[in-house]
Amino acid sequence: MILTKQNILDFEKLYRNAFVNSITGYKSASLIGTVLKQGDTNLAIFNSVIHVGANPPALGFLMRPVSVERHTYNNIKETGFFTINHINKDIYKQAHQTSARYEESVSEFDACGLTPNYTETIKAPYVKESEIKIGLKFVEEKEVKFNKTILIVGEIILPDDVTAKDGFVDIERASSIAISGLDSYHETKRIARLSYAKPF
Repeated sequence: MILTKQNILDFEKLYRNAFVNSITGYKSASLIGTVLKQGDTNLAIFNSVIHVGANPPALGFLMRPVSVERHTYNNIKETGFFTINHINKDIYKQAHQTSARYEESVSEFDACGLTPNYTETIKAPYVKESEIKIGLKFVEEKEVKFNKTILIVGEIILPDDVTAKDGFVDIERASSIAISGLDSYHETKRIARLSYAKPF
């Protein structure tokens, strides 16, 4: 059977969410840290972080429409900074708990047992327990008109030093994990690193 758009729209809501979120396979599992100007911290799990470019170095992430309160979005727009922190095997349960709908006054760091860590360069909290931490400065946002989701783009300011001599970030050495769907966490195992492909 070939599924049509209408078939998918007819799915029960939770079934549809699980189906669409898991159909793409493995995605990066990240915690995004932000802070309000008065110091209140926020931490949220995202599986939509993407590479935007290497020159200038930029990453982005897709977030749901801001038709309701979005603490991560509001904090980024207010301060202009955020961090992306890889989730590893030791913290995936606490990371998953950040998806609960806490009030803005409640810090997910405190509620979920994780530790905020700051540098002088980035005005947003890193996750101390994460092995790969990336600081970003907000540069722009783009609305996807089709469904009102928002692509947030940030310039990389201060990545942690877990790189090989050729610049490769070794996510296995950092015990970074992957996520599929909304709630399935996976360890990774490298098959190989291949050389830059050229025409035969």
